[in-house]
Amino acid sequence: MFTSSVSVHRLTPALGAEILGLDLARPIDDDVFELVHGALLEHQVIFLRDQDIPVERQMELGARFGELVAHPNDPGLPEHPAVMIIHADESSRRVAGESWHSDVSCDAEPPMGSILRIRTLPETGGDTLFASMYAAYEALSPRMKTLLEGLTAIHDGAPYYRSVNERIGREDGGRSYPRAEHPVIRTHPETGRKAIFVNQMFTTRIAGLPKPESDAILGFIFQHIQQPIFQCRFTWRRNSIAFWDNRCVQHQAVWDYWPQTRSGYRVTIKGDKPF
Repeated sequence: MFTSSVSVHRLTPALGAEILGLDLARPIDDDVFELVHGALLEHQVIFLRDQDIPVERQMELGARFGELVAHPNDPGLPEHPAVMIIHADESSRRVAGESWHSDVSCDAEPPMGSILRIRTLPETGGDTLFASMYAAYEALSPRMKTLLEGLTAIHDGAPYYRSVNERIGREDGGRSYPRAEHPVIRTHPETGRKAIFVNQMFTTRIAGLPKPESDAILGFIFQHIQQPIFQCRFTWRRNSIAFWDNRCVQHQAVWDYWPQTRSGYRVTIKGDKPF
């Protein structure tokens, strides 16, 4: 039940807020949902500490926002296929999310959001960076906004996912991966705000442009969105949760803790077609 003891604390001017006093071990009633939903729309990524909960509670929170979806390349828990395992240790050859990205933007309907809970942490390191694509868009010049708003881009999962499988020695059996064309600047379906929607991990080219022009524009955007002024950096503690709005946020996992272990579970919520 929502009480006055729950509070929301903004972390940076661009994005990010920590919710204090909320215990997800209790039922997620309408008051809790409205609090979390409102904070997510306002702050784009929200954080909760000390959530020692079973994965079913994490799934319950995600399911209040929409259908949970499985990852197109990484396996989930056997009993819960939509729960992605996030794990890296001394034998890992890569970690999930090493470059700036929006989760599975190559899908025709990219995820609305993701909820990650970390259970095992290295002694130091393992932070996650988040960047506001609202702020990145708003910092563009009027002429650049006009140029980008008339463009669409190709998001292709195959190059990235196949490179991952090759690095870790996993056969993909020639499977097909999502590929979609989305506007370079998307409008958030709930807030109506505009955000940049191309990323290093999945965006391969801008549709209708020669490759040199496409590469130049994408190169500018990829560099532009990495400015610290658009970011917040989250330092995990055991049983912390991060919930980000995939429609207006990109993130990057910092792999600075090898050979130590970092492990947790992520649930992903189905989204809709960008416009």
